[in-house]
Amino acid sequence: MRYSSTRKFVLNSIAAALLIVGVSQSPLRAQPETPQQALPNVVLLMTDDQGYGDLSIYGNPELKTPNLDELARASVQFTNFHSDPTCSETRAALLTGRYASRTGVWHTIMGRSILRRDETTLANLMENAGYATGIFGKWHLGDNFPYRPQDRGFQRVVVHGGGGVGQTPDYFGNDYFDDHYFDSGEAREFTGYCTDIWFAEGMKFIRENKERPFFCYLPTNAPHGPFLVADSYKQPYLDMGIEEPRASFYGMIANIDENIGKLTQFLEDEGLAENTILIFMSDNGTAAGFRGSDGFNAGMRAKKGSPYDGGHRVPCFVRWPAKGWEGGRTRNELAAHFDLIPTLAEVCGLDLSETLPLDGKSLVPLLSEQEVNWPERTLFVHSQRVPQPQKWRNCAVLTQRWRLVNGKELYDTDKDPGQKQNLAEQHPEVVQSLREKYETWWESISTRFDELVPIDLGHPVANPTTLTAHDWHTDDPLTPWNQSHIKDKKLAWNGFWAVRVAEDGVHRITLRRWPETHPGPLEADLVRIRIGEVEQKRETNRADTLVSFTAILAAGETELQTWLIDSESGLVRGAYFVDVEKLD
Repeated sequence: MRYSSTRKFVLNSIAAALLIVGVSQSPLRAQPETPQQALPNVVLLMTDDQGYGDLSIYGNPELKTPNLDELARASVQFTNFHSDPTCSETRAALLTGRYASRTGVWHTIMGRSILRRDETTLANLMENAGYATGIFGKWHLGDNFPYRPQDRGFQRVVVHGGGGVGQTPDYFGNDYFDDHYFDSGEAREFTGYCTDIWFAEGMKFIRENKERPFFCYLPTNAPHGPFLVADSYKQPYLDMGIEEPRASFYGMIANIDENIGKLTQFLEDEGLAENTILIFMSDNGTAAGFRGSDGFNAGMRAKKGSPYDGGHRVPCFVRWPAKGWEGGRTRNELAAHFDLIPTLAEVCGLDLSETLPLDGKSLVPLLSEQEVNWPERTLFVHSQRVPQPQKWRNCAVLTQRWRLVNGKELYDTDKDPGQKQNLAEQHPEVVQSLREKYETWWESISTRFDELVPIDLGHPVANPTTLTAHDWHTDDPLTPWNQSHIKDKKLAWNGFWAVRVAEDGVHRITLRRWPETHPGPLEADLVRIRIGEVEQKRETNRADTLVSFTAILAAGETELQTWLIDSESGLVRGAYFVDVEKLD
């Protein structure tokens, strides 16, 4: 069955959590160390595709990041900190404190980047604790109700659509400059470069809420591709002889660095720096800072998407002057993105009693003390990017010393951080122990892999709603996740949406090949639709821009699929954009 009952899910999730190896459970109620009126503010910065080596403080000989370097020297630095190898998975784990695969997220497209509705986010916890909450930048955990950031605890929302500016759910035609972004769900035109806008909106939010505790989440889309930035930022790297796309990639990071300087100065000027927890991290390894022998990767193997450390070891700085979390101290203990929720819960008074069991562990002892007896941990990383997760696919088992990659290769990262010498034959007992721990972990996370995450149709909170091909479920290797795919007339892809009809009633379903804001021809003379047991088809003109069907739908979870059939070219594709509206 694709859909399990809520009761079965909860019982399975609790049972699964009890099986986790080397993972501590967070307390049900974390009491703040400070009274309510002195609760710390939280600013969480996360860049996109900036690897551990994409900072000058960690030895990059070409890239200059003076403000990030200064922030690192003023913070506690985690030098053995890990994320997932790609975008959505890191965001899901970061915001829930749980392995992403538990939450329904193991891809960046195909409906597998959508965070299940029964998960509790950091924003939910912050809001419940009395914090003002805002997100500015990249969400990438669902573009439809009930998965949008404004549905998950964020009170102020300015984001782009999908996994990047210019992807299919984003406002059509966005190109990083003077774009339309979604302001609490409504497209609004902004002037300027995307990163500049995220920081400006974030600082505006902070200023408006500085009399109360605030949580400002600033996940930039930069330096994720496409690598677009003003010439003034990339030209210094071109002048150094650095070729594209690395020159533009570095230029995007230079712009981020400039904005971080503005933000830290802003916090000082507003009198907020002392009692603000400022966290900087990246979502995965470098995308363009290292290719083969070209570039710099801090001595690590591989890059974004890889199970080797170059795919998931990322920078992480945490600064809170009021509690002494500063001074450039380094911690090399094994830590990860899902540790931030239990860490913040301990000092921000977040109530964890309603959350599902966490996989993270509070880092407060490492932040607060020079010497601490940090227990041995075993963590797990994998990059699936397929419709259904596969055991041992692109995976790593991590301990303080060892890395077991794909269940076969063993590396001693204390002596071999570049993961060049496979020691599996020399240490079969270590391989066997780590394989057993992986098996237990896999059993615990896989209890809901057969479930889809349905998008609501006809819900009073979001009626009508627009579905995009980014979220198609399909056995094909890709969906039309990028606007370039929409523009390509030779592509003929299809898939279905997992949907949940909120209420019985009459619904209008409108099919488009192009978005409503940029209408274009259907390029089809026969259109077909199927939702649950309802099937309809209609002849149309190739030049028509849309076709609508009316259907009586019963409440419940089902699948929706469309076909645009062009007898002239022989192409059959799905409608890339579908609007569904409940009429009564």
